[in-house]
Amino acid sequence: MAYSDIAMLAADNDFIYRTSACVSTQGEADPRQWALDHTWQMAGMPGFGDKYASAIANGIERPGYDPAVISDPDILSAVQSLRV
Repeated sequence: MAYSDIAMLAADNDFIYRTSACVSTQGEADPRQWALDHTWQMAGMPGFGDKYASAIANGIERPGYDPAVISDPDILSAVQSLRV
């Protein structure tokens, strides 16, 4: 894991939109704002940076959008851990 991988993931709009979509199912009043407020925490979740870097190395064009890179259950688990 490199900090640059986490930084790139934190700046990935697809990942932010997917996080917002997840948060919208959790009853948050403003899912987009929540996602923006927690972007760095989400990107820094264990394994997320490595998965993102691997996807880029393997030529996946939109790794933040692809649920095969960081799965929806992974995002949900991360969101739930931060909303406690």
